[in-house]
Amino acid sequence: MGRNDKIAAFGADRGSGVRMQYAALCWRMTKGSHEVLLITSRETGRWVIPKGWPVAGLAPEDAAAKEAWEEAGVKGATNPVCLGRYGYLKVLGETAQVPCAVAVYGIRVDHLADKFPEVSERRRAWFAPAEAAGLVNEPDLARLIAGFVPPPAGRPGPIAGE
Repeated sequence: MGRNDKIAAFGADRGSGVRMQYAALCWRMTKGSHEVLLITSRETGRWVIPKGWPVAGLAPEDAAAKEAWEEAGVKGATNPVCLGRYGYLKVLGETAQVPCAVAVYGIRVDHLADKFPEVSERRRAWFAPAEAAGLVNEPDLARLIAGFVPPPAGRPGPIAGE
């Protein structure tokens, strides 16, 4: 895997019951500033970022890019440096939930497809980071979005908070 573990959260998938997921913070430059893309969750319709389970044979940032494609129709340049992490409880049914640690990777969006695997199940919209941060439920994800600064062209960005 390599750099930053490719960022597994402490304790995730190591007998703690915490499951690892990888997510994409999709962004674009517009009129001298940047916007982030949020999508709605399938079950509740709340605003989230694309995320999913690890995929055998894919690096974490590539798994995040795969989710961005399937859930939002995003094609773009994925940064291999983890932007940060957040946790949440994934609801698996009426009485079941599992704690998840989510490593987030940035994707500069080059194209949004009109047709993608989950197009009929989700909505997507662009927001200024401060507005997007106010729309998501997870406090650590909100802080990550609010503090996101796109990396200079050609350079990976640092891990948030370092």
